Formats: sequence, C-alpha cells, structure tokens
Amino acid sequence: MKKKSNTVRNSQVTMHQLVLPNDTNNLGNVLGGRVMHLMDICAAMSAYKHARTHVVTASVDNMNFLAPAKKGFILILRSSVNYVAKSSMEVGVKIESENPFTGKVRHTGSAYLTFVSLNEEGKSTEVPDINPETDVEIRRYKEGKARTMQRKQELESK
Repeated sequence: MKKKSNTVRNSQVTMHQLVLPNDTNNLGNVLGGRVMHLMDICAAMSAYKHARTHVVTASVDNMNFLAPAKKGFILILRSSVNYVAKSSMEVGVKIESENPFTGKVRHTGSAYLTFVSLNEEGKSTEVPDINPETDVEIRRYKEGKARTMQRKQELESK
C-alpha cells in the first residue's frame, strides 16, 4: 500500500502572541524560554496538521535569538513541515516581532524542531510523505533531508 502524501501548505501555521509583562525579563525583553514555549506549540500544530496523530517533540536544532521583542510587541510565529522521514517530521519555525506603534517587523529567531508521530498506544507510527510544491518548499525539503541525515549520523555515533 502506498504511503499517503500531504502538501506543505496543509501544515502551515501562523500564530500571534502579545508580549505581556509576565513574559519579560527586567529589561522588558521577552524571555527566551517563553519564545521557545510558543515556538514548540506552533511547530507542534504543524506536525499535528500533517500527521493527524499525537506528536511529541524529539529535538530542537539551532535556536538562535536574533533580535529582542519588547513588552507590548506582537510575536508572529510561522511554521511548516519541511521534511518527513518514516515516523518523524522536521518542522521549521520563524519568529518575528512587530512594534505595534511603528509597524516595524524584525526577525527575532528561528529553529528546526523534530517531532515523532505516535499511535494511540504511544508507539511511533508512520506519517504521510510531504509534497513540496514551490521552489522555496523544495529547497527546504532538501535542506531538511540533509539535516535529518546528519542528526541520524550524530545519534548513531554516540
């Protein structure tokens, strides 16, 4: 039986979150842990939409904080599935922050998360293939495949 396939477009998620006082440090910048929490939620929704199963976070690669987001700014998180292996998915997340008074948007951070699809018994289960359609999606697919192979090699060498 041939494995099903979904488009990248069907896995895309956009989330907005207002940076509130409890989300910030003593400098008024959003806490890195808060950004990571929101990133994990956004990425998980992409994985859920693609696999239509339970999913768990297996790893986070290269979380880079590029610019601060201040109290009162709007965080914009975008995610989609880049690459699919047998039961795992690489999801890319880009985080931007918008100053609501000026409209200026800055790239705040990016990361790649790997999720594993689980069945009702909590065992890993096969996920549909991903079908990249645009040039950007095809590039992300190829890069995601290379990162997945690299992760696998690193785990096998430990």
